Amino acid sequence: MVQGPLLTPVAAMPWPLRLLGRTVDWAVIATGGFMALLVFFNVALHTVDKDLAWVTELGELLMVWVTFLGGACAAQRGAHMTITEFIDKLGDSGRRWADAGVQLLSLAVLGITALYGWRLVDASWGNELTVLGWPMSIQYMGMAVGCTLMAVFVAFDLFQILRGVPRSLRYSATEEI
Repeated sequence: MVQGPLLTPVAAMPWPLRLLGRTVDWAVIATGGFMALLVFFNVALHTVDKDLAWVTELGELLMVWVTFLGGACAAQRGAHMTITEFIDKLGDSGRRWADAGVQLLSLAVLGITALYGWRLVDASWGNELTVLGWPMSIQYMGMAVGCTLMAVFVAFDLFQILRGVPRSLRYSATEEI
């Protein structure tokens, strides 16, 4: 069974995390909207046999950012796809420990990815994007920032799981800031 509709954090999330989550949400919306404008602009240019290489390169850079920030949006809502066929058969206690194990493993992977992402950012300031001439680190930073944000949201969820808060209370269909 695949997880149901997108869920949002309940008011139990501390206000700084809710504010961070809303900031990430709006960053994804703004970036996605700007990307759509860039694509439309480039397609319009193609109708008159023109092409701006910087539009393509900027679109690629923004795609990295929106992908990883989108992952953070999903992490704050517990909305990453999960297959719960076996976990659903567990009792409340077993489900809690299974959820904790999954979040702990996710946190470890995100920690490793963020660590190496930040190292990549640090090592690539001297390299430049071909057309824009910007430091390559700006593009790589999307992965590092996104994974760091995902780790923050996953760590909070793990904390809630270990406190005994069931998923139905950690995530609900209402939004509050």
